[in-house]
Amino acid sequence: MSGVSLATVPRNEPSDATNDPMKPLPARLDKQQQSMMGGVMGSLRVIELQLVAFIMVFSASGLVPLFDLVFPAFASAYLLVLARFVFPSHGGTRTSPQEIFQGSKLFRLYVVVGTTMGLFLPLAYVLGGFARGDDHAVRSATPHLFLLSFQILTENIISGLSLFSPPVRALVPMLYTVRRIFVILDWIQDVWINKTLPANAQFKDIAWFWFGRSLAAANLLYFSINLFGFLIPRFLPRAFEKYFQQKDETHSKMAEDKRSSAAANKSQPTDKKAD
Repeated sequence: MSGVSLATVPRNEPSDATNDPMKPLPARLDKQQQSMMGGVMGSLRVIELQLVAFIMVFSASGLVPLFDLVFPAFASAYLLVLARFVFPSHGGTRTSPQEIFQGSKLFRLYVVVGTTMGLFLPLAYVLGGFARGDDHAVRSATPHLFLLSFQILTENIISGLSLFSPPVRALVPMLYTVRRIFVILDWIQDVWINKTLPANAQFKDIAWFWFGRSLAAANLLYFSINLFGFLIPRFLPRAFEKYFQQKDETHSKMAEDKRSSAAANKSQPTDKKAD
């Protein structure tokens, strides 16, 4: 989701690497732990994709502003233009899947926390709003869920396509996160300024009121840190570094192939003269 779902894709290792008796025990245990974490992250992505369809149902009910409905189409068209004309992919050196940033266990925990805070809890908040008849809560959080759903869907689709180079893939979470920060600011305004508690509110109403406020503030904090502390200073530069490294490797391979072809062409007339 927030850009780090692409970043933490585990590297593909040989199937017998974990059970290799020649490897030291710490190395084997570390590979087993990485495999388990990769399974957890894969399961999370499956759950996220299942929730995308669920969020789309809410989005079709008129709860999402027109600009946010159009934004995914604009972002997708822009990414396709970048992939075709600005940052074309060098498929010959593509990894599968092509990880851009290899995070630590603590970093992967940070990703899981972001998924819970950004997707699962807001979804519970929207469902709770429907159950309580709180249209204000539903309308406040649904645009964020709509954009996050499209971001998840886009990240999962392009992660398996060689058409998209690392810079284009890194720009997906950046585009959506920048837009969602403004949407979350509107969410905060709705729950912190526009919504008030009645004087005789019950405890469950007070708890629900502060849950909405805390959730909006926590999402703003998390995704602001994610954008300014990870995506811009670390994720995007790493994507460009990998892209130009692949570009150099591709050019070097092409030059080597040309030299080999030229050498082969020169040797053919020599062989004919010898005959």
